Amino acid sequence: MSELLRGEAPVLVLIAVQDLVNLASCIRIAKNFGIDTVRLVKPECEIDHYRITGVAHNTEDVLDRMTIHDSLDEALADVVYVQALTGRERTAKRTVLRPRAAATELIARGGAGRTAILAGREDKGLNNEEIDRCDVLVTISANPAYTSLNLAQSVAVYAHEVWVARGGDEIPIKPPRHAADPATHAQLEALFADWEAALQAIQFFKKRHPEKVMRSFRELIYRAAPDGREVSLIRAVGLEIGHFIRRQGLGPPAS
Repeated sequence: MSELLRGEAPVLVLIAVQDLVNLASCIRIAKNFGIDTVRLVKPECEIDHYRITGVAHNTEDVLDRMTIHDSLDEALADVVYVQALTGRERTAKRTVLRPRAAATELIARGGAGRTAILAGREDKGLNNEEIDRCDVLVTISANPAYTSLNLAQSVAVYAHEVWVARGGDEIPIKPPRHAADPATHAQLEALFADWEAALQAIQFFKKRHPEKVMRSFRELIYRAAPDGREVSLIRAVGLEIGHFIRRQGLGPPAS
């Protein structure tokens, strides 16, 4: 999959994470969006791999690579560019980007070396000393009356933007497991005939004009553009209506 993406994935650095479920959610999100390296700085919760994988299924590979550090400087030692996720306003003049622009810049900077996203502390976020070690700040726009995001939520929003910036949306959507051939004219005409007979059997038309009703029904089917297998299914429904009516003795026998 990595060969389909542009640039290298950033490192996700989480500082003083306090809740194991939040940590597990971040790890799951990291794997969802192609981030394979997670570094923890002085985590304040127990690092229990078994419990983490109970929340973040199939993330053992990310956990095996995850490292724990005594300081932020140690965690960022090999990084050339760092972005901090923060919702707090700063009095100092800093470069602040929205996620989409930030993600584009992050991937561009990745050509010079390893990059990182820094986030952390569920209760009060990053402090000024930690912010000082980051090149730019990334702030997610939200309702001005309620801007606070959960740690995992903010990581999810931004990790997705980074994934898209790397070309994630350009990965082809997996085709149907069993592709069907287009419906033929004969299949469609058989469907219309069987449904007209079914509607007659349940006395649907009454004072309605059958030709007008069936013309509308045709247009509905044409707009839906069902394939051959789907046409067979829709036709089978119409046929079963007739079979049911006859089994109940409510209509004439099949000709």
